Amino acid sequence: MKELAQEKFIPYQSDNTSLTHSEIDELLQYLPEWQVMAVEGVSHLKRSFDFKNFAEALAFTNLVGEIAEHQGHHPLITLTWGKVTVEWWTHDLQGLHKNDFIMAAKTNQAYL
Repeated sequence: MKELAQEKFIPYQSDNTSLTHSEIDELLQYLPEWQVMAVEGVSHLKRSFDFKNFAEALAFTNLVGEIAEHQGHHPLITLTWGKVTVEWWTHDLQGLHKNDFIMAAKTNQAYL
């Protein structure tokens, strides 16, 4: 499988379904820093990123926001002093789609 961050974002279609547990486990191998968390019964991909100060955390938040806006797929971002937590999931599916893993990989790239 080519690197997730380089894969093409797939526009959401109403006939898409959430990933299975085995598909999620397979994709998580490429994103070991990310965890799948259930939030009100809905699976989310979640990761926290550490920074030296608020300014660096804010710059990263803005970069992730730009990437999200470009793709038309938006995460939950929590910004605190020296820390940013990002959660990806597909709202319409109430679960995870391959796009969420692609966006998580792009988020990792933004952190480098």
